[in-house]
Amino acid sequence: MRRRITAALAASTVLAAGAGLATAVAGRWASGTGLGAAGARRPAGFAGIRFAVHDSTADTITLTRSPHSLRPGTYRLTGRHGSAVIGPPLDLPSSPDTVVRQLLGVTPGPFQVGASVGLTPQLHTGTPRSALGIDHTDVELPHGSVTLPAWYVPGARETWVITLPGLGATRELPLNVLPFLRQHQFPVLLPSLRGDPGAPRRAERAYRLGAGEWRDAEAALRFAIRAGARRVVLYGWSAGAAMALHTATHSPLRRQIAGLVLDSPVLAPAATLRALAARRGLPAPLRPLAVAAAQRGAPPAEPPPMPPADGGQAPPPVLLVHGPDDTVAPFAASREFAGRHERHVHLHTVGQAEHAAMWNADPSGYQEALRRFLTPLM
Repeated sequence: MRRRITAALAASTVLAAGAGLATAVAGRWASGTGLGAAGARRPAGFAGIRFAVHDSTADTITLTRSPHSLRPGTYRLTGRHGSAVIGPPLDLPSSPDTVVRQLLGVTPGPFQVGASVGLTPQLHTGTPRSALGIDHTDVELPHGSVTLPAWYVPGARETWVITLPGLGATRELPLNVLPFLRQHQFPVLLPSLRGDPGAPRRAERAYRLGAGEWRDAEAALRFAIRAGARRVVLYGWSAGAAMALHTATHSPLRRQIAGLVLDSPVLAPAATLRALAARRGLPAPLRPLAVAAAQRGAPPAEPPPMPPADGGQAPPPVLLVHGPDDTVAPFAASREFAGRHERHVHLHTVGQAEHAAMWNADPSGYQEALRRFLTPLM
């Protein structure tokens, strides 16, 4: 809330002072809040939305009521002094301004009344082994002059799954679906992308929402093929989904891609950048300046294309999972994309789900759609 107030006060000052100062403030805001490379990859969350803790017991937590704190499903609650996994809203007495949710576990201890917290779809923290008890191997993916760290979880099938988290997420986000993928015996490669914690820094200042970062995905694809994968499914969230589309379009290895799973894909980059600017408190007059500043020195982020037919080979099939309540990546762009390519794209709609939280809102429906899509690709 303090950041939003500060942004609003700053905006009123700089708009009165003139366009030059407004541009400077918008540029500083863009680089400091995650639209630029320096802060592009942070722990996943609902774009800075915070709540206050009103009460906490061993089994429940009471939060400020809002459309976001009322979302159905299971999430991680994060605060300055700890985190917790919380379940769906409970039908328990509360005030008109609060909501009570199930508390499934707290690290390291209970939240204090008045604490400021946020929700993230990234349910687990740690490695596959520490978070889920799933054995994995730490591997390194050659990528030009650097290497990208990755977790490799073995499986019996010749079709591998490569996970691609998006802007603001880490390789811990795909741990949500790792038990499902392991149950179906897919080898899974979970890379850290440039700019992630423990990975090389990004060389580019501008983050192009997949249009400039797809070569990170190609490095993972190359590693999988060299390690014995006959086919690969690219599975991306948000900008990671756009990265998967660009890889399947531009990579010389694209014929090895058997399918794409796109969760909350960024198909309208300019709209997503404007939404992030709004959600993080920048007033409307400064948003175009912030978006331009975030992309300065690089071509604008391009809407990802549908991979073309290649040498008589049909485009890879696509499972697109999205919903109308995403406030970051417009659902209308996904609906239009699926309509244009209905022979190759299956759209699975999830209601009441925030950006990159389609699994969290409806894990059983999500995994059934995933099972039906992946079965022919095994």
